[in-house]
Amino acid sequence: MVKAKKGRDVTAENKLNFGHLHRLISKKVILKTVLIAPFVLSLLILVFLGSAIREFERIYKDKIYPGITVDKQSFGGKTKQQVKDFFADKNLIFKDAAVVLFYEDKTATISANELEVSYDGKFAAEQAYTLGRSGNFLSDLYQKWQAATYGTDLDVVFRFNSEVLEENLDYFASLVDLPAQDATFKFAKGVVTLFKPSKTGRALNRDKTRKMIMAYFEDLGQGKSKPLLYRLDLTVENINPEITTENSNDFGVKELVGVGTSKFAHSIPGRVHNVELAASRISGHLIAPDEIFSFNDALGDVSAATGFQSAYIIKDGRTVLGDGGGVCQVSTTLFRAALNAGLPIEERHAHAYRVSYYEQDSGPGLDATVFAPSVDLKFKNDTGKYLLIQATTDKTNYSLTFELYGTSDGRVSEVGKPVILSQAPPPEDLYIDDPTLNIGAVKQVDWKAAGAKTSFTYKVVRNGETLIDKIFFSSFRPWQAVFMRGTKV
Repeated sequence: MVKAKKGRDVTAENKLNFGHLHRLISKKVILKTVLIAPFVLSLLILVFLGSAIREFERIYKDKIYPGITVDKQSFGGKTKQQVKDFFADKNLIFKDAAVVLFYEDKTATISANELEVSYDGKFAAEQAYTLGRSGNFLSDLYQKWQAATYGTDLDVVFRFNSEVLEENLDYFASLVDLPAQDATFKFAKGVVTLFKPSKTGRALNRDKTRKMIMAYFEDLGQGKSKPLLYRLDLTVENINPEITTENSNDFGVKELVGVGTSKFAHSIPGRVHNVELAASRISGHLIAPDEIFSFNDALGDVSAATGFQSAYIIKDGRTVLGDGGGVCQVSTTLFRAALNAGLPIEERHAHAYRVSYYEQDSGPGLDATVFAPSVDLKFKNDTGKYLLIQATTDKTNYSLTFELYGTSDGRVSEVGKPVILSQAPPPEDLYIDDPTLNIGAVKQVDWKAAGAKTSFTYKVVRNGETLIDKIFFSSFRPWQAVFMRGTKV
């Protein structure tokens, strides 16, 4: 009995042990399954995504990804060539398009062909195709998802030749621009009187004109209803003169404050004409307080078109005939007037070599050459009052005088006599064969002059205070005579 009971106890214990083992094994299997399942699922998802991406890339190989538009035009699934072709067709509208500009009785035309107006289809195609193809996987994936989900619109580049447009604007401006004309005056019997009335000028509004021209071509390209030949009325702006006729009583010009003179005997008729013309253009100008007067600006263009004749000038190291020969006689004389008025000289250049005209009543070095736009004569009106320039040309005695009128502030100018520091003899005469002259004929085209280094002092004092104390130096190159010698048989 006892043994039988004991046997039953052993069997029950074994059953308990096997059940426990089964539960342990089941838990491990479940645990492994729980741990492995996500990995397997992720792997399956990655395999699926990889396969889907490969298929997507296969479909869109050499094509633009879906959802990408250029200027609101869809190009998803299109090739680069199709994009280029689209914009090439769109550019056909510009073939016969042109703008005709009008101002009063003046007209000018500028065409789209001339401006090379076009949509840049090549750039648009490259831009659309490379979106999502940078080589950065995550960035590319995001761009493709963004385009497919929300759409990505790219701007098309509208191109034109800006240099050609600016050249045309320069031409348009030459048709309509008119500079304002300051009133000019003269001083007589202690009173300033009107010499020439002021005039309002005008100038092309370049910025507005530029925008209107390009707006027309852009509207045309966008399909808006526009004529191929488009009329555009030019917009101009008024330019008011700085010194008007009504200002004549406001200047406070009371007395003579400086005089400059020079002689020009032996000048050819063309040179005499140019001296008188240039002097008349400077005469009557008012210089405002603290203004820096520019001789070139006041004189304006020097050419045959503006009335100047041919006379000898210094150019490129030679004495040659050119429009405006003699203008430096005027700048030299005004330079002397500014010195005698005690004004600060802001810019002055001596001639390359000594010119006999300027030494007829002065030593060497009291000259001032000009050659627009780089070589100028400038001086400042620091008197606190207006200055009036007045010129007198005496063609009988070959003399020129500039007078500066204003209000004296008590300054006294001391201009020292020019001193020759050193001299150099002129080189030997130069003879150049000229096949256009007959044998034996000799023609002089340049004249000899000794070289020199000179100086003069300039001091301005007012009520015991020294305002200016400087030395002007000039360096004149020795100059050889040049003769053309005929060789023509």
